[in-house]
Amino acid sequence: MMGGRGEMKSLSLKKGSRTLSDSHLGLHWSNQDCNFHPGGGLFASVQMGNEGNGGLKLPCADFLLKYVSLPEENGLGKKKKKRGLKLKIKIPNPSLRRLVSGGIAGAVSRTVVAPLETIRTHLMVGSSGHSTTEVFNNIMQTDGWKGLFRGNFVNVIRVAPSKAIELFVYDTVNKNLSSKPGEQPKLPIPPSLVAGASAGVTSTLVTYPLELLKTRLTIQTGVYNGLLDAFVKILQEGGPGELYRGLAPSLIGVIPYAATNYCAYDTLRKAYRKVFKEEKIGNIETLLIGSAAGAISSTATFPLEVARKHMQVGAVSGRQVYKNVLHALACILERDGIGGLYKGLGPSCLKLVPAAGISFMCYEACKKILVEKEEDA
Repeated sequence: MMGGRGEMKSLSLKKGSRTLSDSHLGLHWSNQDCNFHPGGGLFASVQMGNEGNGGLKLPCADFLLKYVSLPEENGLGKKKKKRGLKLKIKIPNPSLRRLVSGGIAGAVSRTVVAPLETIRTHLMVGSSGHSTTEVFNNIMQTDGWKGLFRGNFVNVIRVAPSKAIELFVYDTVNKNLSSKPGEQPKLPIPPSLVAGASAGVTSTLVTYPLELLKTRLTIQTGVYNGLLDAFVKILQEGGPGELYRGLAPSLIGVIPYAATNYCAYDTLRKAYRKVFKEEKIGNIETLLIGSAAGAISSTATFPLEVARKHMQVGAVSGRQVYKNVLHALACILERDGIGGLYKGLGPSCLKLVPAAGISFMCYEACKKILVEKEEDA
């Protein structure tokens, strides 16, 4: 800065105190006189004169400093925090949050893997070929791409409420059965095992008729003109009990499947936190953990799933009618051997494994979007 005699005056900058001063002119600027507003500029009082006499206030100081912000690297200001677009929806009721999150997770996951579900169903009953490639080619020649998504609308209608009920029951039961830190366990087995089985049974009882309608629409092409037509014709042919054909093997199959699925998911999440010393689990990690849990549970219970599909189809196209799940398992084993009980396991895992991972990932993501209070957003 130039003084009255045209000579350069000394300037001193103290980083710790954030004070700028001219020893000759008495120019003084201190952060103690500043008011910093995160949303706006930096306002300060700049005074000029000899120290001790109060000095003179520069008339343009407020105008200039209003548009001046000092970089954080020099310790003289603060940078604005960069915030990305974050979608938050306020739902105060925790039960409703779980129901909505579960419904969204089920709908998204089933739609993504709908083609694999269609191929898997055809392979189980042997209606369009005996290999994944053969079934795919037959579907494409007969119905095109739409054939791969046949029955998906019914599937989404079934899975969305089913998953919502399932996750709600699981969280509720698991919370009530879990002991607090320092307390004795309430059960000799993991609470998530019982909670998962309870969740599976409840959701199956509520949504089983839609599962049967979806299977009939997928297999019996050209017989029904839609969901309502299939519902009416099935009632006329077999009565209300026909809507629950195959329920016993479904319940027998869903108990070990849901129990192992949720127990494996809960156990893997706890192991991840313990190994990596992280409380928060990212989306990719959740996807992998959920997929691993789905692989374990689907492989263990697949024979019961095959028996259930055969019982649901019934006497369609001259197929054998089975008395019960044991009869179905025995007949399949006698006719096709041990391989018949695992027919379609490959595409089943290709469908169930990512479906489980996507479902858990969407559920955890939705819980972050759906918040209890506005300040959480």
